[in-house]
Amino acid sequence: MKAVQILSERQMAVVEIPEPELKAGEVLLRLQYVGFCGSDLNTFLGRNPMVRMPVIPGHEIGAVIERVGEDVPDTLRPGMVVTVNPYTNCGQCASCRSGRINACEHNETLGVQRNGAMRERIALPWQKIIPAEGLDARICALIEPMSVGFHAVSRATVTDSDVVMVIGCGMVGMGAIVRSALRGATVIAADIDDEKLALARRLGATHVINTLSDNVHARLMELTSSFGPDVIIEAVGSPVTYRMAVDEVAFTGRVVCIGYAKSEVTFQTKLFVQKELDIRGSRNALSADFRAVVRYLMGQQINESKGQQTTIDVLISRIVAPEEASEAIAQWAEAPGKVFRILVKM
Repeated sequence: MKAVQILSERQMAVVEIPEPELKAGEVLLRLQYVGFCGSDLNTFLGRNPMVRMPVIPGHEIGAVIERVGEDVPDTLRPGMVVTVNPYTNCGQCASCRSGRINACEHNETLGVQRNGAMRERIALPWQKIIPAEGLDARICALIEPMSVGFHAVSRATVTDSDVVMVIGCGMVGMGAIVRSALRGATVIAADIDDEKLALARRLGATHVINTLSDNVHARLMELTSSFGPDVIIEAVGSPVTYRMAVDEVAFTGRVVCIGYAKSEVTFQTKLFVQKELDIRGSRNALSADFRAVVRYLMGQQINESKGQQTTIDVLISRIVAPEEASEAIAQWAEAPGKVFRILVKM
């Protein structure tokens, strides 16, 4: 069967691989759409130290169940539209023992530490299958990145009394904006791109800040009565934005970090103490986050069917065939700030 494979730095090709063997407790999926994410881009550019080449990318999945193996619950049936929780968990490490399996010490994510889903079919444990009946498979490929943003909002314990600043309006940041708005918070979106900021408004941001052209501190003081945001979610992974989060969050505020900084970050650590900050990491997502995103997207799709304008399709920058995947990701590498998601239609 056909698969997209990253062979080495900046080298991608369509290859033939064996059909998967369906085992007891597994579900055979026929892939419809698989998204390229930032980790796939870094793998393509040779900047992902967790990957061993060659690798099949892809963990943002819209699929249909083709067959089910023995010992699979009858709630999972052939023909169902589904997405996938692409992470593994060992069940033995400290994270797993505490119930936070999304942060498993030995996690292997599809397309990163193990071959991913950018292929025609894949067999996976039934526990990793998340039903999304009623959603278009194309939209299902957006669920995983949005769920990472939803999870960060849970880590921040956002409520309707909070002012939340989300730094970075990529797919994950958009997920955090949506979830914060759904919880009733006042949301401030920050990015360097005005087009992304305009979309953030449509997805629930009350205010926007262009961090290149605006005075960030002055604007935040204006919007928060000089207190600063109660919560700042860092969804970029830059030393500049990491420091911005600590500098600008309110006293006794919460900082949640999603982005991986590619270099060391120097802080004025006195602010950790003076502000008595809660600084929290946020990694991957839990099944509950996936289900919450499914409910949100279902509502958006229903609105669309009633003729109401939605923004979900705007998050899909481009849909390509497997043979076009190499060209598409290379073009993304040249202009990373202008792309939300590229989907490969399998």
